[in-house]
Amino acid sequence: MTTAKEITLAFSGASGAPYGWRLLELLLAQGIKVHLLVSSAARVVFATEHDVKLPAAPDKCTQMLLEHFACDAALLKVYGKDDWFSPVASGSAAPRQMVVCPCSTGTVSAIATGASDNLIERAADVVIKEGGQLILVPRESPLSAIHLENLLKLARLGVTIMPAAPGFYHQPKQISDLVDFMVARILDHLKLPHQLLNRWGYSGDAAKAGE
Repeated sequence: MTTAKEITLAFSGASGAPYGWRLLELLLAQGIKVHLLVSSAARVVFATEHDVKLPAAPDKCTQMLLEHFACDAALLKVYGKDDWFSPVASGSAAPRQMVVCPCSTGTVSAIATGASDNLIERAADVVIKEGGQLILVPRESPLSAIHLENLLKLARLGVTIMPAAPGFYHQPKQISDLVDFMVARILDHLKLPHQLLNRWGYSGDAAKAGE
């Protein structure tokens, strides 16, 4: 696998588009190369929840996001669901870290069974088999026994299950505060610094994550 700071980020069709969008923004702001995978259902969710219309064509989607985030073209590449020659499809080239945010329960199921029927599923399978770090951010309620069994299976394989369930102890004043709570936890697990919120039990500058 590569040693440079690169991360695979996938958007699947669960509710929670603002989480994925904010995470992408902060990863790019830190100069991290992002290999972005977007499912067709995710495009529907993003248009519905975040008023963002992500083009279906990978090249057009890449260009749209580069312009929106005003980042270096070398930092972002969007791949199609059947792009089997992309770096993320092989253990010899894929980043060691991957986040699926938001993560649908259908995607959870496919990853848990090793389906690998599209690039998101294959990329996750690669990270697991290569002993990398996979973080899933599922958003569903209630969870059925099927969902729970799939999540447990993945957790036992070392996958980090991080449900989109923000806390309230930081006294959020707006929706963006709730989004940042979850994104902060994801960045913590990726070992990346941030200034999104104070750590529990601390106050002032010393409380900021990453310091």
